[in-house]
Amino acid sequence: MTVLVLQIAILCLLIGAIVLWAIYFPYPSPLIRRWLAPRKRWPESQIRMWLQRGEFEHAFLRHFYSDPERVAPPGTAMLAPADGLVTSAEVRGDVRYLVIALSFWDMHVQRSPLAGRVLSVESQGDDFMDGEGREFAFLREKTCPVQKRLVMATDAGQVAVRLITSVAARRIETWVKAGEEIERGQRIGRILLGSTVVLELPATTKLLVRTGDRVWAGQTLVAEGLVAP
Repeated sequence: MTVLVLQIAILCLLIGAIVLWAIYFPYPSPLIRRWLAPRKRWPESQIRMWLQRGEFEHAFLRHFYSDPERVAPPGTAMLAPADGLVTSAEVRGDVRYLVIALSFWDMHVQRSPLAGRVLSVESQGDDFMDGEGREFAFLREKTCPVQKRLVMATDAGQVAVRLITSVAARRIETWVKAGEEIERGQRIGRILLGSTVVLELPATTKLLVRTGDRVWAGQTLVAEGLVAP
């Protein structure tokens, strides 16, 4: 009798697993999801479906809004302002634009590359695509980009961090304001959903990363610090 009960219980568990697999197909079943890496746990097609509906699974949102404590490494080198993949380091005039692309699975809190004073927090909206902005590598794939540009005075000279998203997401939070003194590695803002972060540096700055490298906000050294004359 005990063996029969055990067999029935196992059969019910198997049927339940199959039902869950069928309900969530083609996406991972909740029974295995927790053991998968984020990219496999929540496939991009599923996230885009949620984006269209305006509804997201709570577990994904918990992951997306994660904001782990991080300790900046010692030294004066510039830190990555965002988690993501370095996609470009284009130079225009006397400015180098270090572009970091964030995925749906990256941590989306941005951090200051250096200590300094915030000079301005500029908002730039849909019309930025008109004119020279269209030619920038970090804007070519964005329809009507919405931006916040944080300009800072530092011992390395003036640097800026651009927080960029598309008009579809359109949500950027900035947590610092003009006149504020900030620390190297301090949290400065958050972009919600897909995004790009650009670090504007003097063109002569020596980079410590290259295109294709993965970086982490407040931890990865991306460029040598400069001493202002």
